[in-house]
Amino acid sequence: MTTAPGFRTVALIIASAMFMEQLDGTILATALPAMATSFDVSPLHMSVALTSYMLSLAVFIPASGAIADRYGSRNVFRAAIALFTVGSILCGIASNLPLLVLSRLLQGIGGAMMVPVGRLVLLRSVPKSELVSAMSWLLVPALIGPVVGPPLGGFIVTWVSWRWIFYINVPIGVIGIWLATKYIPDVRLTERVPFDRIGFVLSGVSLSCLVFGLELASRGSSSLLGSTGLIVGGMLAGVGYLLYSRRISNPILDMTLMRFTTFRLSVIAGSLTRITAGAVPFLLPLMMQLGFGLSAAHSGVITFVSALGAMLMKATAAPVLRRWGFRATLVWNGVFSMLCIALCAAFRPDWPLWIIYAVLLFSGFFQSLQFSAYNTVAYADVPSERFSSATSFYTTFQQLMLSLGICVAAAALHVSVVWGGREHAALPDFSVAFLVVTFISLLAAPVSALLPKNAGAEMSGHRSR
Repeated sequence: MTTAPGFRTVALIIASAMFMEQLDGTILATALPAMATSFDVSPLHMSVALTSYMLSLAVFIPASGAIADRYGSRNVFRAAIALFTVGSILCGIASNLPLLVLSRLLQGIGGAMMVPVGRLVLLRSVPKSELVSAMSWLLVPALIGPVVGPPLGGFIVTWVSWRWIFYINVPIGVIGIWLATKYIPDVRLTERVPFDRIGFVLSGVSLSCLVFGLELASRGSSSLLGSTGLIVGGMLAGVGYLLYSRRISNPILDMTLMRFTTFRLSVIAGSLTRITAGAVPFLLPLMMQLGFGLSAAHSGVITFVSALGAMLMKATAAPVLRRWGFRATLVWNGVFSMLCIALCAAFRPDWPLWIIYAVLLFSGFFQSLQFSAYNTVAYADVPSERFSSATSFYTTFQQLMLSLGICVAAAALHVSVVWGGREHAALPDFSVAFLVVTFISLLAAPVSALLPKNAGAEMSGHRSR
């Protein structure tokens, strides 16, 4: 019989799965130059190793809620961890970039079920008044991954082999399956809802064409006709899905959720902010290694500081939101976080290390607070019976925009390199990329300002005067 745990225990177990996913992603970003050398490709082309995973997430996340409702959250959560672990092993033995991409796609299917289903369990088992605290607990182990990832990845790449960055997921996955079996409640709906197969195909085609079309365009490695054709095909499939979804009662991506003001504004503003969140883990390690000439180990020690700042946020999220509320926090904190990240454009090798550390620490802190607020206020007005579809919808756009952030950063790098007449990316090119992505994410502040003053007051405890 499964023990009935408190919300902190459930949050920490779910966060352990997020830890594995975040650790994998941050270690991979540090290892990209070494992997590019191993596969004999340009480091800029290695962005496909990141976007292929996010593509898989974007395609399969819409189905996560419906699958969890049908087969039970515990079963799906365990299977997702197992699939992610198997995908990690295949990534470790990949002999070329195409095989790595295929293995990352398999990993992404596991990740698509792992985190959204875990978040769904938390939403259904925690009262709204305790959701801010639960989300903060959820972030703790999940943020340890980005803290540990860069220095660990740098050590592994420098002293062992980049392949071991995937093999270390195996023991974490085994422990995660055991914890899920023992503690995760088997939450499922008693009423079966038909699975939207047509919607799944249309949304999958749309999202995959858009992501890969943007990826090819950002790298400049294919014909303009090919990348444009994929993007146009993705847009047409998206329009087809929108027209189709209006005619059925249980679409796989329920667009009617956008009628809830807090959900709609959180999706739009959060999407703009995640452009930068997706770009920074890709840009920063490359900047340190290609622009500063640092080793992977040294680069990892520097870049982990932003994740350390994100961890420090955990203790401050609840009091900050209680004092200022969601709207003021999202507007002003969003500006501060983007200005801190924009300062990365000015990094140069002769800067004192303590200044670089300070900028990265503050950027990690402010950005983590921003996402904690977005991830919570999105569900402020959503009825509990629609949490499943809301989680699938929200997480799909979250992953899509993270992937778009990598594409935008890679495109800005490529254009700057070509414009400057260089063969390889240099420091000025990274500066351009940082400024481009932060400018886009700054547009989230006026969107957040449209939130009602009392948005999410039940969750934050904030009371407007």
